[in-house]
Amino acid sequence: MEVTKRLFELQDKKYAEFQAKLTPGIPRESFIGVRVPEVRKLAKQYIKDEEFNLFIKNLPHKYYDENILHGALISELKEYDTCIAAVDEFLPYVDNWAVCDTMSPKIFKKYKKELIVKIKEWISSDHVYTCRFGIGMLMAHFLDEDFKEEYLESVAAVHSQEYYVNMMIAWFFATALAKQWDKTVLYIENNRLDQWVHNKTIQKARESYRITKEQKNYLKSLKR
Repeated sequence: MEVTKRLFELQDKKYAEFQAKLTPGIPRESFIGVRVPEVRKLAKQYIKDEEFNLFIKNLPHKYYDENILHGALISELKEYDTCIAAVDEFLPYVDNWAVCDTMSPKIFKKYKKELIVKIKEWISSDHVYTCRFGIGMLMAHFLDEDFKEEYLESVAAVHSQEYYVNMMIAWFFATALAKQWDKTVLYIENNRLDQWVHNKTIQKARESYRITKEQKNYLKSLKR
């Protein structure tokens, strides 16, 4: 496809080596080596191209960079229903954290009422990166003015043996501590999270510039 040819024109083999080290479990030969800013530029070009529809329907992709581009393209979609359909079609093929975290559709911020329903569905999924994506979207869109305490409960209810799910849970709670301290710290004080997630949440929160020195010291005392 023309899209894949264009990705190879932007290839940086040293960057491919770097990406491969950050994304264990993905074969080295899957990495073309295109830097993310270049992928995002390409997405803005191809979102208006007729080959866009051919590309996003051509699943599974062969290359990691094609999947990164796919996620970037989804992030550019302007129609909410079209975007949700594209996300749901793509998520089963997502097999690493980087592709998962690339997807951040801009249109979501305009459809919070509809989005929260989908987020709850994604979080309940047994598929690692569907669950991770759901938690990531909850963190991105519902920890500020749209926050409800029930969202903390939804994530605390996730118990997984998967590293990339647990890392996202910890990231979510560390961010929630920065934005909604009073409600969130109760989950740490009451040991509501699995031990590894509990301690990783404290670690990530204590690394954050948004947490005060006093809060960091208090969190340290709660480590299990």
